[in-house]
Amino acid sequence: MALRRRSNKGKSEPRRGTPADLLVVGLGNPGDKYEGTRHNIGVEVVLELAARHGGTLKKSREAALADEIRIGDFRVAIAFPQTFMNRSGESVRPLVRRYGIEDITRLVVVHDELDLDPGRFKVKEGGGLAGHNGLKSIRDHLHTTDFLRFRIGVGRPPEHMRGADWVLKRPDRQDRDTLDHVVINATDAAEALLTTSVADVMNRFNV
Repeated sequence: MALRRRSNKGKSEPRRGTPADLLVVGLGNPGDKYEGTRHNIGVEVVLELAARHGGTLKKSREAALADEIRIGDFRVAIAFPQTFMNRSGESVRPLVRRYGIEDITRLVVVHDELDLDPGRFKVKEGGGLAGHNGLKSIRDHLHTTDFLRFRIGVGRPPEHMRGADWVLKRPDRQDRDTLDHVVINATDAAEALLTTSVADVMNRFNV
């Protein structure tokens, strides 16, 4: 059965055209005050993909900034939900429909990870969500955790700071330089998924 999406008026519409080979979603919060924060590191991967391949994120009906880009012979959808992190699933579910992602393992969710030090990057298939509210929202709306995760380490906060406050801060210069390199690594990994297996991508890019 073809996947269907809903317009703002609630009418179901079929997916038109060829489905995307991959949907890459960068999690974060919308608005200038959140730009460059640890919580928005996933968005930076989507922006890097757009910059490399001539994409322009535009407002979509799915409460996201989104576009389709071409990478070689492949169609890749990229998106930044505008629902705020804790409600990411409200945007991701209709994006999955819009771009015809029937195999949920072709959905890549890029996000910050407190349990990894800055500079670490891990590709993960399914499994636990480590308390990440954006991932929980996606799970609740898709009813699965089988989507692929790109975990970008931002490290644990100092003892006196809550994790929520830590991720909403911008990193210092040293961590910023480190994260810039990880964004490039994660973007390369997303491109590699088009032509190689998840296991091979893990072996090549996990650090």
